[in-house]
Amino acid sequence: MLEHMKKLLAYYEEVISLPHKREIALELRNEDDLFFLMLYSEMLGIPNPVYYYTLELYPYMIEQFHDWHLRMGMDKSPLSGIRCC
Repeated sequence: MLEHMKKLLAYYEEVISLPHKREIALELRNEDDLFFLMLYSEMLGIPNPVYYYTLELYPYMIEQFHDWHLRMGMDKSPLSGIRCC
């Protein structure tokens, strides 16, 4: 019974999100871009009040930094401490 309910819910989610997959993906990308800006803002010279708490996230986010700065229109990394290009 529980397995059937899970399948039904998965199907329902798929039907609901099918026409909006592109919009959802775009919105998630925009949220990621904003998060990256907030994460790296201190290095870019923008004051970040939560800088101390975001330091722990750098090792996890460094892999995606290259794609982010290209989407933001920067051909090369704006940070001298991060070499990705």
